[in-house]
Amino acid sequence: MEFNLEKRNWWGYVEEDLQKLLESSVFLLNVSRSWGADLPNGRKAFHDYSFCVFPAAKAYEGFLKKMFFDMKFITEAEYYGKHFRIGKALNPFLEKKYRRESVYDRVVNYCGGKELADILWEAWKNGRNLVFHWFPEEKKVISFEEAGKLIEQILSAMDKMSTECKIKL
Repeated sequence: MEFNLEKRNWWGYVEEDLQKLLESSVFLLNVSRSWGADLPNGRKAFHDYSFCVFPAAKAYEGFLKKMFFDMKFITEAEYYGKHFRIGKALNPFLEKKYRRESVYDRVVNYCGGKELADILWEAWKNGRNLVFHWFPEEKKVISFEEAGKLIEQILSAMDKMSTECKIKL
């Protein structure tokens, strides 16, 4: 899969550590294609390709925090602190008593509607929450193809946010 990271309009906006995380995801996906060949006993080399998505999900978190800070959706204390949670702030189903913390609502108002906010939430939910968490009732594994689609979903969400929200990159 080809992702052309350096051609993304936000590439120069993100710090080098986030660039390296994204490059790591693409590298892992590309090299794991050959690692994933069937083993002699007929089993697959990898049961789950979540490890390819992890670095992109971490970079997505950094990108969102930086964008939210630069757009004044979060404070400096939230940006540098250890307590601000993207998943809580982006959750469109957040209870009313916590809505004052909602970045989702700020994206809706600032960036012209729910579409972008929903795209950001879906990329977070699918590319981070469903990849990182394990539940006994949901033994979800990520196939090679799904890993590529999740990385692309994260990158597309970053593309959309960087073009639809009025901020200089």
